[in-house]
Formats: sequence, structure tokens, C-alpha cells
Amino acid sequence: MTADDWLSETRTSYDTVAVSYARLVRDLLAQAPHERAALTSFADLVRAAGGGPVVDVGCGTGRITAHLHTLGVDAFGIDLSPGMIEVARRDHPELRFEVGSMTDLDLADDSVVGVVAWYSLIHIPDDQIDSVFAHFRRVIRPGGPLLLGFHVGDETTLKTEGYGGHPMNVHVHRRQPAQVAAWLRQHGFTVDSQTTVTSAESRLGGTIVGRREP
Repeated sequence: MTADDWLSETRTSYDTVAVSYARLVRDLLAQAPHERAALTSFADLVRAAGGGPVVDVGCGTGRITAHLHTLGVDAFGIDLSPGMIEVARRDHPELRFEVGSMTDLDLADDSVVGVVAWYSLIHIPDDQIDSVFAHFRRVIRPGGPLLLGFHVGDETTLKTEGYGGHPMNVHVHRRQPAQVAAWLRQHGFTVDSQTTVTSAESRLGGTIVGRREP
């Protein structure tokens, strides 16, 4: 499958489920204290770095962007799916959301203090990870924090239905934290912490906090 193929399938799938997705995941974070703690710690790191804009890449319908906003972070969201962005703007009209892809991130160099990718790397094939992490490093200011959330495992599965029974056609890639951390180090990040947890967000989820090296 070419990059255009899987990006198109992912975009179409999330356009299809956007409304039901927003309804079904809206309260997940309330049931996930460890993930809330990770987001709070990330907000503290943003302030320690001097503050400034933070991008939630693969923001979906904007729930994490909005949560960061309640923590005092100047957060905005980018997502591949116009349908997801439409719902995000509807539900969070006070915040900024844009259509875009993390594989070709349309942000200037050093333009954000931090990046969050919350369970949005799960559809990125291994051969595209280098490009994604290179973009993350490019747009984060030196010393700025990065927070990743992802499903932990070793397998890739094809998701053909989800979020209310709607048809989807997306591959879900589960990865080991050590592998994700190694990729980050290869792309100029220091890894400060990595954690695995079972919660409403994931039956086995991982979070990694890192910083862009100077």
C-alpha cells in the first residue's frame, strides 16, 4: 500500500466515524488518572520551557487539545480528517483546529514549544515513522517537550469497523515502548520517562515523555 493509499483510507475512515467517535471517547480521559497525570506533567514542562503554542497532532475531535487548554496550555490541533476537524471546531469553538498530516507537517521550524501525539501514531506504518519524528523535531523549539501515547504490543491489525459499527479500513500498529524510545533518540530527542498502563484509553497503553535536544 502506498502512502497516498493508507492516508486516504485513514482520512475516509475517520470522516465516516467522526460524530460517533466524539460521543464515544468524550469521557475516556475522566476514567484514566495515569494519562491525566501525564498530560498535567506535560503542561508543567511547557511552562518550564517558557510557555508558548503546543500542537496536538492527530487531534481527532479535540478532546486532548481542550484538556490541555484547561491546564493553561496554548494548545491547537491538527488532524488528517476534515470530518474530525469539523466536529472539533463544533465542540470547542474557542480553540484552533486545522486539517493536516503529521507525515507532512505544515508548521514552521521551531514554531511550537511542544508536541502531543495522543494515540495518533497508531496508524503510521513503520516506514513513515522517520518522517514523522523528523517533523516533530523540526517544529519543536530546542529543549521543548514531546508527549506520545500509543498502544503497546507487537502486532498490526486491520480495523474494519468501529465507533458505533461504522465501516473503517485502517491498520492499527502496536509497538513496544523501547522501540518507540529508540526511534526518538535516533531523531534527536532525550527520553525522560516511559510508562505502560491499562485504562479506558487502551487495554495496554504506553506514554513517553521526551525533549528535543538542542
